[in-house]
Amino acid sequence: MSIWHMLLTGATGVAVGGPLGALMRGLVARRTPSAARREKNQRRRQVAFTIAAIALAAKMARADGYASTEEFATFQRLFRVPEAERGNAERFYRMAQGSTAGFEAYADQAAKLLGEGSPVLEDLLEALMLIAVTDGVHPEEVNYLDQVATRFGFAPAEYARIKARHIAPSEDDPYVILGVEPGASPEQVRAAYRALVKAYHPDRHMADGTPPEFIRVAEHRMAAINTAYARIMKA
Repeated sequence: MSIWHMLLTGATGVAVGGPLGALMRGLVARRTPSAARREKNQRRRQVAFTIAAIALAAKMARADGYASTEEFATFQRLFRVPEAERGNAERFYRMAQGSTAGFEAYADQAAKLLGEGSPVLEDLLEALMLIAVTDGVHPEEVNYLDQVATRFGFAPAEYARIKARHIAPSEDDPYVILGVEPGASPEQVRAAYRALVKAYHPDRHMADGTPPEFIRVAEHRMAAINTAYARIMKA
């Protein structure tokens, strides 16, 4: 059963609570009480990730004062929303845009449920960046992402590494992406690259709570890491 089917029918078998749970309850047609009593940590984290991704992407779409259709289309492509469930996913997205809860409440709850600075939260933050660059990054969207990253518990250096994969590239960009200093030896670069490949293996992130439907986030990230590594080694 896909994460979308569970979320959109209420058959998640978990209780999320808080503003994210309220948003989910506003959409689902029914819930399964017997399953809700048998909460499983990984499934709970997958559901929390999915709801937070929708809520924060929807709020970001309004950060620059204009919610473009291109951003939602990117959301659907990035998160592999099945054709049969796109209508419900869009309804959820629009509901999140108009909800009374601010993005701060969603970000804070996601950090609490998924673990501050965790690989799963990095997946979520990177997904937001991929959506933001769809129609050009507005300063207000950058400000939004900066605040979300802080609430997610990422240190400035960690956030700079994540951000460099998508926003404000510079001459030092590949070095920032790999987390090494310009002028690092080939051995240091290789070691940093191998460590990132190990840390960002999709299986590890899915075990931590990233739903398999969101694997394209990992694909984009590894493409950026591979490109950075190739640029440095070529130079």
